[in-house]
Amino acid sequence: MKQKIAFALIMGSVTTGIISFTLIALNIGFSEKFLKIWLKSWSIAYLIVIPVILILAPIIQRWVDKMFKS
Repeated sequence: MKQKIAFALIMGSVTTGIISFTLIALNIGFSEKFLKIWLKSWSIAYLIVIPVILILAPIIQRWVDKMFKS
């Protein structure tokens, strides 16, 4: 269980950081407000994605296992 939580925390940090950075850079560009907006968006996305990863990852893993079980 500790490994799953660690994975969710790290994966959530990396993915939300990259995606929020990219989308904000594309939508507003690199203005003086960029860092503040990005960090706010990143923190909100991170808080949302951690429970999602912990809940959905086992379900998706079982689904994928069934798909390739032949």
